[in-house]
Formats: sequence, structure tokens, C-alpha cells
Amino acid sequence: MPHIHKKIDFVVTAFIVYKNKVLFVHHKILKEWLPIGGHIELDENPEQALYREIQEESGLRKNNLQVISDKPKFYGKRFKFLYSPFFLDIHKFSGQHKHINLIYFIKSNTDKIIKNKKEHNEIRWFSKKDINTRSYSVLPQIKFLAKKAFLQIS
Repeated sequence: MPHIHKKIDFVVTAFIVYKNKVLFVHHKILKEWLPIGGHIELDENPEQALYREIQEESGLRKNNLQVISDKPKFYGKRFKFLYSPFFLDIHKFSGQHKHINLIYFIKSNTDKIIKNKKEHNEIRWFSKKDINTRSYSVLPQIKFLAKKAFLQIS
């Protein structure tokens, strides 16, 4: 999805873990190995965007995923709790445009994935060793967050 606002957009990122491996995509535009994620559209809340992006980019469905976060089961009139992100960041995307990023850790009960050919060059599960392999050039902040996800999910 294109940028919604001129200066800052809100985005979600999913560090999805399955049996000590984390799911990364090789982004066509950025040419980097990154976790799944994308913009929160104007008619979505962060939880809706999270599940939509995961399904669009990997084929994984909500019923295969467990978000590692507390969410009270209380519902009120005009009120709903959402999953809390594990971390928040703000980062420069391009030029003067930035993203406020809601980062979630998610456990998958399957490793069956599909590649979104439109957005990614490749999709694959990375082991802890793969993340540190120089040939993949995983960014330091992505390594840090993947390691945190492994700790929370293992």
C-alpha cells in the first residue's frame, strides 16, 4: 500500500516464530531481509492490519497464529481491547517520510507459507544461525528483535 500521510504513517511488523525459526521476506524495494509488515490502513485498527499483512505476505491465517501479548476479554459499549505491541519504533523510510512501527511477536503452528511475488523476491524461515550469517546482511535492529522474539516464544 502506498503512503497514507505525507510525513508519518503507522505500520505493523510481525516477528513470526515457528520451531526456533523466524519468518523473513526479501523486500523488493528495500532489497533487505525483513519481517512481515506494512501500513495500517485508514479503516483498520493495528490488529486487523497485522493479520491482513501476514495473510497477504505469507498465506498464514489468523487461526494458525498466537500473538504473544495480553488482551483482556472485556468488551464494553463502543470499546475493545487490542493486542499490545512488544516494541514501538520510529524509523525513516525514504526522504522525509517516517514510519511509527508497532512490533509484535507471534507464534505459528505451521511452517506452510506462500510468497507474495508482487512485494517480495523471496520468503523463508531463518534459524538463529541464518540471522547471523553475513551473506544475508540482516540489519542489526532486526537481529536484536528476532532474538527477543525467540526468547519470548521458546
